[in-house]
Amino acid sequence: MRSQPPRRLFDRTTPPTMTTLILLAGIGAMTMNVFLPSLPRIADHFDIDYKLVQLSVAGYLGVSGFLQIFIGPLADRYGRRPLLLWGLGIFLVATLGCLLAPNFTTFMIFRLLQATVAGGMVLSRAIVRDVNTPDRAAAAMGYVTMGMSMVPMFAPVLGGIMDELFGWKSSFWLLFSCGFAILILTWYDLGETAKPSDLSVLRQFAEYPELLKSPRFWGYSMAAATCSGAFFAYIGGAPFVATSVYGLTPTQFGIFNATSGVGYFLGNWFTGQQAARIGTNRMIMSGCLIVSGGMLFSLLCAYAGIGGEYVFFGAMAFVGFGSGMTIPCANAGMLSVRPHLAGTASGLGGSMMIGGGAALSALAGSLLGPGTGAFPLIWLMLACGVTSIGFITMVMRREQRIGIA
Repeated sequence: MRSQPPRRLFDRTTPPTMTTLILLAGIGAMTMNVFLPSLPRIADHFDIDYKLVQLSVAGYLGVSGFLQIFIGPLADRYGRRPLLLWGLGIFLVATLGCLLAPNFTTFMIFRLLQATVAGGMVLSRAIVRDVNTPDRAAAAMGYVTMGMSMVPMFAPVLGGIMDELFGWKSSFWLLFSCGFAILILTWYDLGETAKPSDLSVLRQFAEYPELLKSPRFWGYSMAAATCSGAFFAYIGGAPFVATSVYGLTPTQFGIFNATSGVGYFLGNWFTGQQAARIGTNRMIMSGCLIVSGGMLFSLLCAYAGIGGEYVFFGAMAFVGFGSGMTIPCANAGMLSVRPHLAGTASGLGGSMMIGGGAALSALAGSLLGPGTGAFPLIWLMLACGVTSIGFITMVMRREQRIGIA
């Protein structure tokens, strides 16, 4: 494709608008974040322990990670449009199920089904590659990522305000309304952007072992998984820390929670400006060091009894900034290990990152309880940051050994 094709809103014969792609990517992030301030009230509503309701976060992440293994190959085989439309349709049914659930078990079943919306995050990036020339694809990908990264800034704030005014179900009504609007937009604005592959789904899965034999793929993937794991652990434990340790209201938690989104947005911007000059591996190492440094500072202040919620949530700006540096560069690194398997690497690496995040989110919720304070969560996040440093160090040593500059 030599020139940028025209784009017309609500015309499926032209490439989808950037607004459509950003919204498709953002609805998944919103589904994960908007109801976080309501977790304690959901626990009260169903009369269950917080550790159980926290599984609605970890479970969602786990199913999202599992689905990413299949979304890429299925979309290559059958096309982007059918998977997006089916995913959004199931998401709407699942959201209504959460709203009408008579007990927590039913709520959890439908909450896990909401993860079908994860296809929007995966396939919006694939569509960017489909409809753009190579030189424009990187810039377009940056816009989609930056647009998506704005969701964690505002969604929890909005969710906290709505929780206080209308109750916890209002966040799910918001998700239903947004999902329905995006489904209509996708139906009219997004045609099929890729020619279905002649390879069977099983043939595409057969390419996974080649990636799994690569130490560099493992290094990049695990650096991304452990660095982002600090953020996912925070998602699992922060609502408890905010309400039970610091006594914050849902609205106050939503406002404090925005620091991580602001940090991630700025980290993405900095990466776009400086990655080519600094280099992929050095950028990843710098991001991992920033995450670890922020959590070490938070831990020391917590033991000294300094700062309280301001230091705890302020440190999340460093976690967000460091993750904004690490994750895009680690993704680029894992795709470069076997360029002919870039699509497969994207799905497999994303699955490892989200799946690991689900486990850490669940672990964070299980470690916290009456009398623990925020210490277990801070220690867990610090451990994630330090581990990510070890993985990118492994990659750098491996590249020196095999002679990659």
